[in-house]
Amino acid sequence: MRKNLLSSIIAQLILLVFVIIWIIPTFGLFVSSFRDKDLLAVSGWWTSLTTTQVNEIHRTLNKDAQIQENNIYMIKANIFDIDKGKKITSFGITSKNINQFLIEEKATLKDGSELTVSENGEYIWKSQIPFKNKKGKRIFITASSPPNFTLENYKEVLFKEGVGQAFLNTLTVAIPSTIIPLIICSFFAYALSWMRFFGRDTLLAVIIASLVVPLQMSLIPLLSIYNDIGALFNVSSKSYPGVWMAHTGFGLASTTFLLRNFIKSLPHEMIEAARVDGATHYDIFTKIILPLSIPAFASIFILQFLWVWNDLLVGLVFLDQVPSEIIITAKLRELLGSRGENWEILTTGAFVSMTVPLAIFFLLQKYFIRGLVAGSVKG
Repeated sequence: MRKNLLSSIIAQLILLVFVIIWIIPTFGLFVSSFRDKDLLAVSGWWTSLTTTQVNEIHRTLNKDAQIQENNIYMIKANIFDIDKGKKITSFGITSKNINQFLIEEKATLKDGSELTVSENGEYIWKSQIPFKNKKGKRIFITASSPPNFTLENYKEVLFKEGVGQAFLNTLTVAIPSTIIPLIICSFFAYALSWMRFFGRDTLLAVIIASLVVPLQMSLIPLLSIYNDIGALFNVSSKSYPGVWMAHTGFGLASTTFLLRNFIKSLPHEMIEAARVDGATHYDIFTKIILPLSIPAFASIFILQFLWVWNDLLVGLVFLDQVPSEIIITAKLRELLGSRGENWEILTTGAFVSMTVPLAIFFLLQKYFIRGLVAGSVKG
């Protein structure tokens, strides 16, 4: 008894560790997608609720902004373009000593002019002679920045970077590429389970053997066939129907195998009773098999949808990389190359790509495990 209890506790602890390992990065990605890009560049997501010390470089206005008061030439402004609640603690006028002066302390420049910076970012640059600088003076500041969350990252990613269109394109690819093989394989799995015909066992063996064929081996031959068919009918092979058929073909073997295991495990007596009552195979399939197979359909729907949604290789081969067709994984790869230093873009785009798979999994989770283990144990 104690041994079984100990084994159960250990198993639950191991499961808890895996759950934590999966949740922490996801939660960090979620928090980072809402953080201000300046804070995200200098601190981790775990500091999002604390005040952060940041070092920044700003420039004053140039000579065109100067005014004259009591024979003193001055340039007044605020170094912050937008008020984000930052409070300056110190500043400097050279990169060698960025914390040389405290706020409100006068910094004397080489030309004799004086610069004063306030806590809220306002500065006054005074000189006895007119300013002649075409560029503003660089100011190095150290500031404390409070937690700052924003929706600007999502606006930029969805509407400016094109991730929103890629999101819709991926839905256009994923939904038919999941439903089509599920419909085909449901009939196929029933035939392999409850219909007797010549070569049934051989066909099942071929399906099982095809599970070990790498996807990459069939991509180029399949694309060549599509190109030949497209040339025959004078249409482009790189289109949504092409990628639907490609995903359907690649998912047929695994989907049929899993569905067949579930349907085969249903009570034999119930099927025989329906046949005695005069039910056809179509009646048995629609009125008995389908209602009882909902957990299996939900599980396979999740697996197929997640595979299609996260696919990059098939989408690159069978779709043109234009805004109207590019899928979200290809778009994120593109952003990684062009915006690799913009963490706010990458984290937000990555979380956008996770929203639909997470929603589908949580909506269908009660069927997921039931469908996977069904048929694995007899009796």
